[in-house]
Amino acid sequence: MPMTIVQCDGPVTLLGGGALGEGDLALALGRAPCLVAADGGARHALAAGHAPRAVIGDMDSLGEAARLYAGRLHEIAEQDSTDFDKALRNIDAPLVLAVGFTGGRLDHELAAFHVLAARPDRRCLLIGAESLVFLCPPEIVLDLAPGTPFSLFPMGALRCASQGLRWATDGLVFSPAARIGTSNEVTGPVTLRPEAPLMLAIAPRAALDAVITGLMAAKRAWPPR
Repeated sequence: MPMTIVQCDGPVTLLGGGALGEGDLALALGRAPCLVAADGGARHALAAGHAPRAVIGDMDSLGEAARLYAGRLHEIAEQDSTDFDKALRNIDAPLVLAVGFTGGRLDHELAAFHVLAARPDRRCLLIGAESLVFLCPPEIVLDLAPGTPFSLFPMGALRCASQGLRWATDGLVFSPAARIGTSNEVTGPVTLRPEAPLMLAIAPRAALDAVITGLMAAKRAWPPR
């Protein structure tokens, strides 16, 4: 993997400048203590009394954090990508827990989902007020309780073999304009094997630790696009 701005042997918390619920940052830092801010996320860090290892983005939303974190700023001025993308592609870590990117403006949330698909080699889990969203690796096993709601949403046309879901997906061709896989339900440990890096998985926030365990244990990774 090429040199990046932040390299960490353990999971990283990536803090965005969007809607941040009470306890979101502490929840992520408890599992990923290395903190990185994406542009305006530095304001959230400042308000919570945390100093991020790095602040990455186009630096148009920093406010007072620009002065206090001056030695940690890594400006990427191009406007062809979001601050989430700028930060994620410059973090070398086994997993990124991203907070402050969902909720709020719908266009920003959709852009975050796009980044998950655009950076399949970066394992990243978006943590929202109610849901977790991640791009499925080539194979993942999730130890989820029966009855847990679970959804699949394709970002392109693909097949995805599965076990442990009430409604089987084997043999189905998913597509965002045709068949999607929302509102499924867990019947036992879930195994997913998508044929391409295009499938988003959505689980309840209460499944956070099980999803982290599954993502960290996934042996294969997608190559970069």
